[in-house]
Amino acid sequence: MRLQTTIVCVDCGGRCHLLGSPPPETEFDAGDVVAYRCEDCLDRWDLVLADPDED
Repeated sequence: MRLQTTIVCVDCGGRCHLLGSPPPETEFDAGDVVAYRCEDCLDRWDLVLADPDED
């Protein structure tokens, strides 16, 4: 699964950036946790990756 490098902050609508720089060959699976930080409000978002095949 490929990660988005930025997402929209739920709190302020700003841009959240992926924390860290995983190597390009890194594969992520459903259930993995990834972290983003908002450049505007500085909130941190820890997201659990969902299975793309599930609704």
